[in-house]
Amino acid sequence: MTASSLSSRVVRYHEFGGPEVLCIDAFDVPSPGEGEVRVRFAAGGLNPVDGKIRSGRSRIQLPLPVAVGREFSGTVEAVGPGVDELVVGDAVFGSIPQGAFADVIVAPASVVARVPEGVPLEVAAGIALAGQTAWDALESQGLEPGDVILVSAAAGGVGGMLGQLAVARGIRVIGTASAGNHAWLRSRGIEPVLYGEGLRERLEHAAPDGVTAVFDQAGAETIETALALGVPPERINTIAADANAYGVRNVGRGAVHPPTLAALAALVADGTLDVPVAAAYPISEVRAAFERLETGHLRGKVVLVAD
Repeated sequence: MTASSLSSRVVRYHEFGGPEVLCIDAFDVPSPGEGEVRVRFAAGGLNPVDGKIRSGRSRIQLPLPVAVGREFSGTVEAVGPGVDELVVGDAVFGSIPQGAFADVIVAPASVVARVPEGVPLEVAAGIALAGQTAWDALESQGLEPGDVILVSAAAGGVGGMLGQLAVARGIRVIGTASAGNHAWLRSRGIEPVLYGEGLRERLEHAAPDGVTAVFDQAGAETIETALALGVPPERINTIAADANAYGVRNVGRGAVHPPTLAALAALVADGTLDVPVAAAYPISEVRAAFERLETGHLRGKVVLVAD
């Protein structure tokens, strides 16, 4: 370790497999360079795609070893040359391609935003990737007040935020979820329906005039049901299945966009957007955190917190 760096832990894996391959390694963190900030980790949001990549089942292939984690929140410890918009002590959240589950993170200032007062860092940790994914997917369909949409996995990380964002824009939202999440969906203005056998009939009853667009976070069942109901393929968006196999769209998150992050955080701060923390684990229990994530049936986000 040099005088300009400090030691940190980072979650990595050196082989593909289940949560059991996750380990905690030590590495030296450099000082922030031009346009970068160094952030002391407070919390990080887990995302299903990380488990798919780790298992080797994803089309995304990363060279081993892989440093895990995309979403994070924390406190700015140092700023590099050319950073004027952030100062030491700022509470921030953001997203990087990998390596966010570490005691200390060095990231471009262009991928973080300030955490508004009143928003817990554990909550902020789950906004950057899932929230912007929801925002960008919703924007892709050009919807207006009065439209009727179907959102699958509507109590999950992306689905929960997408549904609430749509409600805030005057769009009628029908969301699939397990029965235990129906009361929460209703409290957020989303009309719940149970997924599984009989979904088509339940949707025909809930929306006899049809739905305008479909946003899928669950997979084949939602897409096949939507097509059977006559929803045009170009009005179906999936982030959970092979879009090409069904001829539907696959709009996820674009490049990290700090103004969008700031807008999402402001909606959390004023109560428009509720981002539940389904479970929180210390970094040292990262395997248990991913096991919980991969059981499914969550309301909101699983997060790691500093320990």
